[in-house]
Amino acid sequence: MSARGFDAIVVGAGQAGPSLAGRLHDAGMSVAIIERHLVGGTCVNTGCKPTKTLVASAYAAHLARRAADYGVTIAGSIAIDMPAVTRRVQKVAIDSRHDNESWLAGMNNVSLIREHARFVGSDTLRVGEEEITAPRIFLNVGGRASIPDFPGVDQIDYLTNSSILHLQAVPEHLIVVGGSYIGLEFAQCYARLGARVTVIEKGPRIVAREDEDVSAAILDILSDEGIAFRLNAECISFAERPAGIAAGVNCANGDPEIIGSHVLIAVGRRPNTDDLGLDTAGIATDDRGYIRVNDKLETNVPGIWAMGDCNGRGAFTHTAYNDFEIVAENLLDGADRKVTDRVPCYGLFVDPPLGRCGMDEAEAKAKGHRIKVGMRAMTRVGRAVEKGEALGFMKIVVDAETDRILGGAILGPGGDEAIHSILDMMQLGQTAETLRRTVHIHPTVAELIPTIAGESKG
Repeated sequence: MSARGFDAIVVGAGQAGPSLAGRLHDAGMSVAIIERHLVGGTCVNTGCKPTKTLVASAYAAHLARRAADYGVTIAGSIAIDMPAVTRRVQKVAIDSRHDNESWLAGMNNVSLIREHARFVGSDTLRVGEEEITAPRIFLNVGGRASIPDFPGVDQIDYLTNSSILHLQAVPEHLIVVGGSYIGLEFAQCYARLGARVTVIEKGPRIVAREDEDVSAAILDILSDEGIAFRLNAECISFAERPAGIAAGVNCANGDPEIIGSHVLIAVGRRPNTDDLGLDTAGIATDDRGYIRVNDKLETNVPGIWAMGDCNGRGAFTHTAYNDFEIVAENLLDGADRKVTDRVPCYGLFVDPPLGRCGMDEAEAKAKGHRIKVGMRAMTRVGRAVEKGEALGFMKIVVDAETDRILGGAILGPGGDEAIHSILDMMQLGQTAETLRRTVHIHPTVAELIPTIAGESKG
């Protein structure tokens, strides 16, 4: 069987893949883009698009319950039409997916192949019943929920970040296993939609990646909304009970198990690299299955690149898209862009949201920086007070010797947007003094950022 030839093959139609296919097409190349499931990847189908839609519905319910705080009277109780919520969530995802499909279909030299791809050589893939080949292959295969081998997990009907988006009724008691970004977002959403929620976290605190003060503040905010937490959970296990699903949380102290109606497992992600035949192509991976890449996202095999969640260099839509930009500009424009050129940044989309960029305080100290830290409670931020949402704080970390901004965190209303004031300065290599002199619009959350930059204290 002779292989069908292309100038380039893109495996996976997530955030980076279709964009790269478009650039390669515009450069005059013939491109095959292979997708075995849903075009658009995690962001469009099970990540950003649907989850932020769910967050919006949950926020609407939360605000309606607080209407009296703003002098607004709503007669009767607030009811949740969960099928309508889910229809809205799915419509946003489906519309976005169809937009991606239509865009790809409009490119004459791009072939969308809906099959599972496996390497049969370093430049050849089997897709369905045929083989295709190209001198350039780009992997954008994404990731999926990681399900640890908890005792009894195979005996229960658990939820993942994907399946929970299809619920037609609000859970009576949702148990969330995993106190990090995905777990906390769903915990707050379903608590606001009317579920009783318990979060089980194996570690001593939630979102352990963050500074302790950020972690503690998020815990307080969510606890005040009625979400229960079991930290330092040991012996996590599951079993069916007449009253629901039992989640074992402790072998020594406290209640040994919690009974819930639903269980969401949100303890991390794993790359979709285990069934691609990477060994056949000689592509190196690390011990977790992530494809090893250099600073230009090249694998150890010439002519093969890896972008997005599967390369372990970022787990966000924006890092995947930036991977595309790096690869495309280096390949087509003669650029010399590198992954390490970007400032790490991300958001935690609880309410209020957390916007983060660069190093946190603990990381900066661990790397040997002598630092100054500026902080401002949201109770001292006019826009937050005016909105009646003065929870959280803002924080900036500055190198005490060079005045270079090392990182920032904004936990508060608009924190996911306002953090860009710090992020943009960092990307430009500017100092805290430059930020201090910057004038922001009043009244906004961002206008107080120059103040904390100017008032940084060791």
